[in-house]
Amino acid sequence: MQIRKAAEADADFLLREDKHIVPEEIRMLLSRGRYFLAQQDGESIGWLRWNLFWDNTPFLNMIYVLEPFRRSGIGSALLAAWEAEMRTAGYSMVMTSSLSDEQGQFFYRKHRYRAAGALLLPGEAAEIFFVKHLK
Repeated sequence: MQIRKAAEADADFLLREDKHIVPEEIRMLLSRGRYFLAQQDGESIGWLRWNLFWDNTPFLNMIYVLEPFRRSGIGSALLAAWEAEMRTAGYSMVMTSSLSDEQGQFFYRKHRYRAAGALLLPGEAAEIFFVKHLK
């Protein structure tokens, strides 16, 4: 398995698979280097997408691994690569979030992310915000 920053050549895969944001946003994030890609045997099998919270704190928006490849450490590898890149870039803290009724919160807790608050929107489960201090 290989983890790397996504490039413009990866646009077709991301435009086909990342249905959570509009194509224009995908292209903009690609141009800013805000996707990491997981590949196995030359095939793209997952991604990590991030942006800046408050315009100064890296915020992990999404980790997604295609169904046949889940529960094999790919999400953890994507997370580790992103954290290493953020540390190298000089950031001392990163953030993410997960709905309280999703399994994602346990993934982040396992990787030493700590709950730092929640957002309550009408009719939805609480969105838990997590932080991790990078050493």
